[in-house]
Amino acid sequence: MKIITLMEDTVGKEGALAEHGLCLYIETKHHKLLVDTGQSELTWENAKRLGVDLSKIDTIVISHGHYDHTGGLISYAKNFGHADIYMQKKGAGYYYHGDRYIGIDRQILNLPKLHLIEGDCVIDEELELFSDITGRKYWPKSNLELSEKIEGRELQDHFQHEQCLVVKNGNEKILVSGCAHNGILNILERFETIYHTHPDKVVSGFHMMKKTGYTEEEKEIIRNTAKQLQTYPTVFYTGHCTGREAFEMMKEVMGDQLFWIHSGDRIV
Repeated sequence: MKIITLMEDTVGKEGALAEHGLCLYIETKHHKLLVDTGQSELTWENAKRLGVDLSKIDTIVISHGHYDHTGGLISYAKNFGHADIYMQKKGAGYYYHGDRYIGIDRQILNLPKLHLIEGDCVIDEELELFSDITGRKYWPKSNLELSEKIEGRELQDHFQHEQCLVVKNGNEKILVSGCAHNGILNILERFETIYHTHPDKVVSGFHMMKKTGYTEEEKEIIRNTAKQLQTYPTVFYTGHCTGREAFEMMKEVMGDQLFWIHSGDRIV
C-alpha cells in the first residue's frame, strides 16, 4: 500500500511543485489509481519528479466537480488516457464562486472512459465509492459563497456531486475525500452507516480555509470539530483547503492524530 501526494498547495519533498489543487496517487495490491488530478499538467511534472509512472494508472476517482481537482484530466487523457474515470453525474454541473466559473472543463464529458455514476458504487473488492452525504453538522460556512447554475437560476451548491473513496487494504479501511465540502463529521457519519465501523485512516481537506480572519464562533467550530475527531481511533491527514491557521488550532487538540500533507509527501 502506498499513498503519495502528487499535488497540493504547499511543497514538501524538495524539487516537488505546488499549486492550488489536489491529486493523490494510491497504489494497492491490484490498482494504481489517482484521486483527483490537480489544477493543471504541473501535476504530471510532479509525477515524473517523484517517479510515478502515469502509464500504469488504471483508475481515476474525481472527488467533486471543481477545476482544482479536475484540471489535469484532459492533459492526462491526451497522454496516458487508458484509465477508467469515476465521477458523480452531478459533477458535470455548472459551479461558481461568485461570478467565477469553477466547474470542470466541459471537454471532460467527451472522454471515452468516463463513468458518470449516481450514488454509491462498488468498483471491486478493494475500491468503493459513496456519496449521499446529507448530514449538516458543522457544514462549512465557506460553502455559502459557492453556487450551481441550473437553467439560468443561481442556487446554493449542496454538494451532491461530492463522493468519497474507501480503499480496503486487508482489514484496514482508508477513507479519501477531496475537500469534505459536506463536512468531515457528516462524511464520517455516512461511512459508519455503511461500514458499521470507523476508518483506520482519513485523507481529506476540511474546507476551513478563509482569506479573512476567523470569528470566535468559527474558531469554536474548528476546535469542536477537532475534539470530535479526537474520539475516533483514526489518524487524519489533511491539507489543500483546510488552511494552516485552522490546522494549527486542530493540531493543538489532536496532536499526533493529525498531520499536514504536502506535494511530494508519502503519506503511507
